[in-house]
Amino acid sequence: MPSSPSAPGPVDPGPLERSDPALDLDAMLIRVARADQSAFEAVYDRMAGPVYGLIRRVLRDPAQSEEVTQEVLLEVWRTAARFDAKRGSAASWMLTIAHRRAVDRVRSETASAEREQRSAAVPDPAPADEVAETVEASLEAERVRRCLNGLTGLQREAVTLAFYKGYSYPQVAELLGVALGTIKTRIRDGLIRMRDCLGVAW
Repeated sequence: MPSSPSAPGPVDPGPLERSDPALDLDAMLIRVARADQSAFEAVYDRMAGPVYGLIRRVLRDPAQSEEVTQEVLLEVWRTAARFDAKRGSAASWMLTIAHRRAVDRVRSETASAEREQRSAAVPDPAPADEVAETVEASLEAERVRRCLNGLTGLQREAVTLAFYKGYSYPQVAELLGVALGTIKTRIRDGLIRMRDCLGVAW
C-alpha cells in the first residue's frame, strides 16, 4: 500500500465547505486518499472543468472527452494515495493523469483505425507494444465494468449518473427524487466497493 503523502501543514479533520476559496487542493487530495467523501466532492467540483478542458483539446470529440474525464476522476478517487505533494501540486498530478488518459485514448483509436485499414490488405502484425497498450486498456475498462455491475442497483444508478453522465450530486438527487444525503451515501459506498473490487490499496 502506498504511504500517505505528507501534508504541507496540519489538516483540519472537520467537514469541508466547497464554497471556501481558501481550501488547499493538496490537503483535500490527501483526505481523498483516506476515503473522505466530502473532500472528493470538493476535488470533483474544482477539477472536473479543467480536466475536461485538457482532454477535449487532445481528443476534440465531446462524447469521448466526457467519458475519459469520468475515467480520470474515478482514477483520482482510486489512486489518491499515490499523490506526493513533494513532487508537484495536486492539480498538476490530476492533469497529468488526464493528459495520459487522453493520449492513451488517441493511441487506441489510431491503432484501431490502422488495423481496420490493414484488414483489407496483407495482414501486418501490430508491434508488441501497441498490442500490449490496447489489451491493457481493454482489460482495465472491462474490470471497471465488472466492478460497476457488482454494486447494488441503487449504488450503480447513482454512481453512473455522477461519473458517466456528468451530473452533480444535487442533480443526481433531484433526478432520482432522493435526499442529497442519501445520494452521497450511495455514491460513497459504491465508490468504496469499486475501490475494493479493483484491488486498489487504501
